[in-house]
Amino acid sequence: MWELARRPRWIAALVLCLAIAFGFAALGQWQLSRSVDAGVPVDETTETPVPLAELAVAQQPLTAEAAGRRVTIEGTLVPGDFTVLSGRLNDRTPGYWVVGHLVATDDATNEASAGASLAVALGWAATEADATSAISDLHDEAPTEFGGRYLPSEAPQEDDFENGEQNSLSTAALVNQWAEAPTTVYAGYLVTDAATPGLDLIDAPAPSTEISINWLNIFYAVEWAVFAGFAVFLWFRLVKDAWEREQEEAEEQRLVN
Repeated sequence: MWELARRPRWIAALVLCLAIAFGFAALGQWQLSRSVDAGVPVDETTETPVPLAELAVAQQPLTAEAAGRRVTIEGTLVPGDFTVLSGRLNDRTPGYWVVGHLVATDDATNEASAGASLAVALGWAATEADATSAISDLHDEAPTEFGGRYLPSEAPQEDDFENGEQNSLSTAALVNQWAEAPTTVYAGYLVTDAATPGLDLIDAPAPSTEISINWLNIFYAVEWAVFAGFAVFLWFRLVKDAWEREQEEAEEQRLVN
């Protein structure tokens, strides 16, 4: 059979099948790389605080680099521009967030962010009364330096408007509620990492570093590997069939003679 396989016709067929198999293998490798890329852990530099103005620009979309980072910012809370959000979990316990309107006063790295507004989640309270009481204390003495985790704005569709409840921290919604309408606004919001009088710290863990595997892409990669193997097997099957036909024809010729 191998003498038949060394004929030019079957050598050319082998080259063609190997080329097809190589293409299938390359597609399998591509699918496998996609499943691995989806599980790259988040860079640990997210836990190194940096000035917010170095990562984000007001009136610009929040970037993947800035999302989840620990940042610092200097500014003042606008009196009266406080919002209480209901239905907020803290260590799996439902309660309320107190959110303030901060206006940056630091020397921003980029001029577009100088004096920009930022929504700041100041703390969590178990009851609405506790949240309201904490707001009264903030009117008397508000911090000017803030640090915490910078997170993407939430969707306002999560609010229960029918029952008069506001659950989501949506920057777009808050802008329309603040008494002093801002000219420039950061796309995300800050969860402070310092205790606010009368409030508990909000649990804001670092971005997940768990590696997720895309099993669908792995399944496709295995499929391409099977196709590549089948291409080579097909060539072997065709050569064997041709050899068996020649053997049968030779046997028939021998019997005739």
